This record gives sequence, structure tokens and C-alpha cells, in this order.
Amino acid sequence: MSGTTESTPAGPWKICVIGAGSTYTPELVEGLIDRADDLPMRELALVDISQERLDILAGMARRMFRVAGVDVLVSATRERRAAIDGADFVLNQIRVGGQPARIRDERTGRRHDVVGQETTGPGGFAKALRTIPVALDIAGDIRQLAPHAWMINFTNPAGMVTEALMRFGDIKVMGLCNGAFGMQVRIAESLRVEPRRIRINVIGLNHLSWVKGVYLDGEDVTGRAVARAVEEMREEDGGVASELIETLGMIPSSYLTYFYHQRRVLAGQREARKTRGEQVWEIERRLLEAYRDPELCCKPPLLSERGGAHYSTLAVSLVSAIANDAGEVHVVDCKNVGALPDLPGDVAVEMPAVINRQGARAIVAGPMPFSVRGLVQHVKAYEELTIEAALSGDERTALLALNANPLVPSFATARDLWKDIRDENAEYLPQFGTVRDPISMP
Repeated sequence: MSGTTESTPAGPWKICVIGAGSTYTPELVEGLIDRADDLPMRELALVDISQERLDILAGMARRMFRVAGVDVLVSATRERRAAIDGADFVLNQIRVGGQPARIRDERTGRRHDVVGQETTGPGGFAKALRTIPVALDIAGDIRQLAPHAWMINFTNPAGMVTEALMRFGDIKVMGLCNGAFGMQVRIAESLRVEPRRIRINVIGLNHLSWVKGVYLDGEDVTGRAVARAVEEMREEDGGVASELIETLGMIPSSYLTYFYHQRRVLAGQREARKTRGEQVWEIERRLLEAYRDPELCCKPPLLSERGGAHYSTLAVSLVSAIANDAGEVHVVDCKNVGALPDLPGDVAVEMPAVINRQGARAIVAGPMPFSVRGLVQHVKAYEELTIEAALSGDERTALLALNANPLVPSFATARDLWKDIRDENAEYLPQFGTVRDPISMP
């Protein structure tokens, strides 16, 4: 937990969604409908900077609640402070710069022959610089207008944004990503059991994690799960190599592909006609057009192509666990506090944690295996430098952060990347002020 100590009052709850123009919002509404009995609501306050998107998604949400017979006030406004006022939960799902900024990040990486992806490498760096100051502004509004509220951060890069909020936001906050639950579902499918029967021990950071242990109804089945993952990867193209999974004895997140198989990823980028962002933007346009239909009152199948599977299940179950003081275990981005003793105590880790009204308490995992410890520490150093750069506007720190990223091959590449990122994102990076050469600065 971080920030104030005021307790969350009893429901019915006001939930504020910032970035509610996202095409993910119907997923969230579906989850709120499914959990209406144990998460009674008085208001769903939707906020977005785009009036058009706000109108479309608010209309869709109202239809979904009406058809489900759930009586909830759905308010919609571009005035963030009005929506936050009196909220019990604030869900942060913003994308500063929208899909155009994501696409630009991906293309910048490709232009310099490094991984062009939105949350790892230089793309994640650029997104963090744009996003962290805005997230801290939101935290300021929460401190003033809803000091008892919990913020659940979904905004990527989720680990860095959540860490900045924990360390400097002075609010109650935890982060959430669908990656770990996605691994749990895949492991359950491989073992041919229901996901609820599986518990996984995850270690690492957001988009840099490994499943170290798998338990089926309390029985340790890690060996079986790893063996199944090895067999499945032998049958598939892409992903982490089966031999590497077998050697590690752990199941890596799909994002480890960028670190373990850079050459293959870069070759794929060179051959691809479109970036992932361009593909997603087209899907979003089609989704928004579908959401305009006054007859549509449930999420369309097309949403599954957008990514972010299980978002509804995760988001609402986490809010419910806090609201109901459940003491459930969820994989979240939370403060380390000794859970991984190889990392500082005040940084964000992504691990199983006990969730109740007091927050998230990471379950101690002990020292990391040598096979992954160095990479995790390397990435965490890059993340800490990136957060410092986002807050200070210091160009030397920004350059050092890029140079520390394992996916940036040289200082010369880091320097060239920084020049492009700084110039292309100038309107979103006011903290850096007048453009100067970071090497020639006094």
C-alpha cells in the first residue's frame, strides 16, 4: 500500500474510470454487471478527453446496464476533477497521445533497428515519459477530492507508472496487468483443468516475469506444467524457445521473447508491413463504429482481437477484493518490501499479494534464481532511471535510462533514439523544456 491511511467506506460504491473512451470499457462494464451482488454501485463516472469517444462508450455502458437490469447511474464528463470527487475507486486506463503516439514509438524502434514495442524497449520508455506526469496530476486530484479512494492503474508501462504513483503520488494505489492471469489460464488449459483450480507463483516485474511454481488444488505440479509448456512451444512458431523453458525450469511471460530472442523479433519487424499499433487502431475504429449502434447492448466478438483478455475478470475481482476486505491472493504490481530481497524495498514488483482494504501485501518469494536475477535487476535500474527522468526533465538521466535498457544495443543508439523520442514527443514532454544536447550541457 502507499499514501493516505483513510479507510474505504462501505458501499454502494462510486467508481471513476479515467480514459473511459477506451474500447476496453465494455469489458469492464460486463464485469461490473457480473459482480453486481458483491460490488453494489451507486455511480460509474466516465472521464475522457474525447467527447466523441465519451458519448459512444457512455451510451454503450448505459445500454448494457439497462438490459442487465442493474440500476447504476452512468455519468460522463471531460472534467476529471468532477468525476473523481467522492469516488471510492479510480481506474486509470489512459493513453497519453493515443494510438498515434504508440504507432510512432513502434516505428521509431524499427527505424533504429531495436525492438519497436509499446511497453518494453524505447517504446515503453517514451510512453513512460509521457504518462507518469499525467498520472501524478491525477493523484493530486485524488488527494484533494477522494483521499480515501484506491487507484487501480491499468495504464502501461504498468510497473513504472504504478511505481511512480507509489513513491511520489501519496495515494493508495496498486497496478494490474492481464499477463499473469493469462499465463494461469494457459497453464490450466494445458493441464486440462479449470483456471480457478490453479495457483501460480510468479516472480519479477511487469512484462518481465516467470512462473516459478504451479499448484493444482494445492498439489505442486510445477514439473508437469513446465513439461507441457515445453511440448506446446515445440509445436508453435514464436514465443520463448522450448529448450530455454526446459533449461530454466520456469515458464516465462511472452514478453520475455523480446529479451531472449531479439534477433528473431527484429527480423519479424523488418518483414512486417504494419506495426501492432496500426493493427489495433484499425480494430478500434471498427469497434467504435459497432458501439455506436443503439441496438448493441453486449460486447462484440471483435473485442477479443483488441488484446487485453481477462481485463473484466481481473479488474472487477480486484476492486471487489478491496471493497469486501476479502484477503484474496491476486497478482498485482505493488511495493516490494522484501518480497524479492534482490531488489530495493520501495520499487514495484509484479507478484502474488494478499488483497484487502489495507492494500496489497506481496507474498515473500525469497532470492531470485541466478538465471533471471541479473536481467530483473538490469531492467529495474532502467525503470528507476526512467521514472527519475520523467519527473526531473533531466536529459542526461533520460539518456542514461535508454543506455541502461537491455534492448538498446549501444550508447550511440541510445543517443540517436533520445533525439528522435524527444523531438517526436515534444508536445507531451514539457518537463524537458528547451531542447539541449545532453552531452554538451554544463
